[in-house]
Amino acid sequence: MLSDLLKDKTIAVIGGTGKLGAALAGRWRAAGLAVVVGSRSGTPYAEAAAAADIIVVTVPFAAQADALTAIASHAAGKIVVDTTVPLVPPRVMRVQLPPEGSAAQRAQALLGEAVKVISAFHNVAAHKLAQPGAVDCDCLVFGDERADRAVGVALAEAAGLRALHGGALANSAAAEALTSVLVFLNRTYKSDGAGLRITALPDLADPTA
Repeated sequence: MLSDLLKDKTIAVIGGTGKLGAALAGRWRAAGLAVVVGSRSGTPYAEAAAAADIIVVTVPFAAQADALTAIASHAAGKIVVDTTVPLVPPRVMRVQLPPEGSAAQRAQALLGEAVKVISAFHNVAAHKLAQPGAVDCDCLVFGDERADRAVGVALAEAAGLRALHGGALANSAAAEALTSVLVFLNRTYKSDGAGLRITALPDLADPTA
């Protein structure tokens, strides 16, 4: 069942022709959500953001600043879900967080206080989301306001994931850093997309903070 938090909402997926963006857009459309895809080869980022109630940024770290600059004037008062992981080639298996502390905090600094930034979808493999069926991976959602995080939780659930509140936006650093560890595990153990699963929790999508 689609959460009331998402009913009648339009989701803009910025970078929606990339692997993660395309996979999420496909799952959300299948769940009955209205989705507009912003891409360099299609609908411009700014136009997609202007048409949306919720904006999801799914671009690589190297393109994050440009993408956020493009949507900034259309993001005030809206929730922006940043999925960026600070992977810096060629050492993508080594944690390299930005000076702001995390890519999510960098996004908040670039967009300003008028934008509600949350972060999610760091530790789920895009090719797993592109396949039908459940994905054996939890989605941690970070943000400074619980009500904002709840929207991210609803989006993750609509994409078929178990979603958990991960606390303040600064905590996003933990999930972003863990992505480099997962890349290392995938290469070391020849895994087809290792993910994160939190154990010993009740099966609640929206636990009290």
